[in-house]
Amino acid sequence: MIAPQPSGASNYLPVRPDWLARGVEQALRPDLPIIDAHHHLWDRPNWRYLFDEYNADIAASGHNITASVFMQCQAMYRSDGPAEMRVVGETEFVNGVAAMSASGNYGPRRLCAGIIGHADPRLGDGVAPVLEAHLAAAPNRFRGIRHITVWDADRSLMNPLSAGPPGVLSDETFRKGFARLAPLGLLFDAWLFHPQIPELTELARAFPQTTIVLDHLGGIVRIGAYKDRRDEIFAGWSRSIRELATCGNVCVKLGGLGMRINGFGFEKDAPPSSEVLAETWRPYIETCIEAFGPQRCMFESNFPVDKGSYSYGTIWNAFKRLTRNAGDSDLTSLFSATAARVYGLAPHG
Repeated sequence: MIAPQPSGASNYLPVRPDWLARGVEQALRPDLPIIDAHHHLWDRPNWRYLFDEYNADIAASGHNITASVFMQCQAMYRSDGPAEMRVVGETEFVNGVAAMSASGNYGPRRLCAGIIGHADPRLGDGVAPVLEAHLAAAPNRFRGIRHITVWDADRSLMNPLSAGPPGVLSDETFRKGFARLAPLGLLFDAWLFHPQIPELTELARAFPQTTIVLDHLGGIVRIGAYKDRRDEIFAGWSRSIRELATCGNVCVKLGGLGMRINGFGFEKDAPPSSEVLAETWRPYIETCIEAFGPQRCMFESNFPVDKGSYSYGTIWNAFKRLTRNAGDSDLTSLFSATAARVYGLAPHG
């Protein structure tokens, strides 16, 4: 069975519950505390993934998820008011979900303990009231913004929900708005495609006091114009990652490799095992950990987007297999401490 998907869903791999059920695994190291550093909640036409669905995925996985970080996804915007302020509705919504979780009525975990919303830095100085409204809506949980800057000349790669013009990160007005983050103690989550990583490096060097978190290992693209160029793409991505890692204000999220653009083909045939995922991802994950160090790396689920390729339990088993030989301190950093420090969360909930 294929779960109903929203219009325009060609940008997402379809979620197939019956297919996913064929690949159920027992959780490895089930007591290891985990902070899921990146997930979404939404109620789109024919695609509902809210607190109950996310909590159910966690419970079924058997992994010890102690807390999570919500990532902006254009959910529950206000229906009226100034256009630039409507995005605050997402923070209001997620803060309510976080309060539900914090009640303890749904288990010990603290979901959405950190919230990343959206405000458009291209407003320049005008972004300040939007940031302040987010902080007022969730003063104990709002941690920063993500303004998606994905762009490529191959338009088939673009998601119409988040397509951006080229060169945004170097735009003067964008940078004027970006400069408003650090004084408010806010960070910036960056989502772009891997050819754009050098642009992020320039931004990070221009704003060394602003914490930047690179999502999904930098958006590795292996379809469309990038198909059948595996070795070339890996070499170029690796160089860009190592150069970006020289910026001490940048951290990286390890995950988000089950998307359509990644082109790994996990959605084909039987559901991939955690062993298959670990071996496929090893060069990418190990490159990032070597470049940034465990203290600047954090694991993420990217659910429900990645749910088209594997189950919640399988992805965390894969991460645990990838870190089988890591010491206790590095394990703690990768699975919880880095996310806790960067997003201002308690390490174990």
